[in-house]
Amino acid sequence: MAPRRQRVTGPCGLPLSLPLLLALLLLRPWPAATHGGKYSREKNEPESPAKSEPGEEFRMEKLKQLWEKARRLHLSPVKLAELHADLKIQERDELNWKKLKIEGLDEDGEKEAKLIRNLNVILARYGLDGRKEAQMVHSNSLSDSAQDDGLGDPRLEKLWHKAKTSGKFSSEELDKLWKEFLHHKEKVAEYNVLLETLSRTEEVYDNVISPSDRSQVKDDVLHSKHSELKDRLRSINQGLDRLRKVSHQGYGPTAEFEEPRVIDLWDLAQSANFTEKELESFREELKHFEAKIEKHSHYQKQLEVSHQKLKHVESFGDSEHVSRSRERHALLQGKTQELGYKVKKHLQDLSSRISRARHNEL
Repeated sequence: MAPRRQRVTGPCGLPLSLPLLLALLLLRPWPAATHGGKYSREKNEPESPAKSEPGEEFRMEKLKQLWEKARRLHLSPVKLAELHADLKIQERDELNWKKLKIEGLDEDGEKEAKLIRNLNVILARYGLDGRKEAQMVHSNSLSDSAQDDGLGDPRLEKLWHKAKTSGKFSSEELDKLWKEFLHHKEKVAEYNVLLETLSRTEEVYDNVISPSDRSQVKDDVLHSKHSELKDRLRSINQGLDRLRKVSHQGYGPTAEFEEPRVIDLWDLAQSANFTEKELESFREELKHFEAKIEKHSHYQKQLEVSHQKLKHVESFGDSEHVSRSRERHALLQGKTQELGYKVKKHLQDLSSRISRARHNEL
């Protein structure tokens, strides 16, 4: 009796033909060949760092897609680094929110609504919202070309013209004041994005079939948005008052802080419900925060210079020189992104402390 031939089957028990079996064997990953055993050069030399694939920086698919879209827009390296930090903060907050949601700690949906608002601001800030309007200007922009674009508000334009022609400011002080004006412009733009988001949300809720469908939960979410808008509007008004004062009087001999975001925080902290000891502690923390911002700004400038050098090398240098320049640029970009994340996280923490102190007094 002839021996019975054994049939080869796949994972589901189906018979495999010989050509299909060969194809599977060829597609199967094989271990790379090695030479010389564990004491060979290949085994003992450190591995080169793995190259970062596009979108690999983010775990959430929608943020990967936004990052890839931004890269296709050819933003400057500094703006890309800023966007990277913003998206990292957004991802951290969204992942934390998912844990809270599982535990039932966001029943009113307030935290989710805030995440949506924050993402809308990011989309508008970097021109990722599909609109043709220019991107929001950044108060820490390294280029002076933004002065040609104007400030978008006749009141600001008038104040800036008065300051430039008053003779009360040195060139360094004018640079500092211009950053304050840009910071104010950015705050107004972000406020308008939030206001538009709120208007769209209210329109949806007003078009429900009956008032009974509009639950208390939804009303709480709308109330939280109104509270955030009020806080931002208060900050805008305080900032405008400050710009008026500085534009007319000049900078005093003992300015507490130099950086616009820190000045904003200090003004808000002084009107919050802090004790004298808490306010002094907050002042000291702001000094550390300002030092962190200055370090980040230094790396931003270095990144911009590195980008210009890299473009020159790519045009005229040999392949080895180009490779080294790209590696140095990538390291600098990574450090700038890391510092940007730390600055934004610190700013978020400080703003939250002020907000809690302000709401405690209500």
